[in-house]
Amino acid sequence: QVQLVESGGGLVQAGGSLRLSCVASGDTSGIGAMGWYRQVPGKQRELVAVQSRAPPYYADFAECRFTLSRDIASNTVTLQMNSLKPDDSAVYYCKVKKNTGDHWGQGVQVTVSS
Repeated sequence: QVQLVESGGGLVQAGGSLRLSCVASGDTSGIGAMGWYRQVPGKQRELVAVQSRAPPYYADFAECRFTLSRDIASNTVTLQMNSLKPDDSAVYYCKVKKNTGDHWGQGVQVTVSS
């Protein structure tokens, strides 16, 4: 079983930055894509950014403001978020795709105040 531990959420003012990190441990064999999703109450979870072997793919709202970095050797994926807006407030989840299926972290809260 793979375990995902996320860190880096918090409260920030609009225009500020946060950096989220996710470390995979346990059975990390067969990990393919790693990425970040987010969810606000009452809405579906949505993709923020993801990377497999190709360069990262970003949702439209993340393009030019967020940067996904992945370190395969340490099974870590980070999301640098700049120019944050109140609409970016959500619970952010790390997701790993393995040959055994999808695995999710517990989520970290990001709150952007106006």
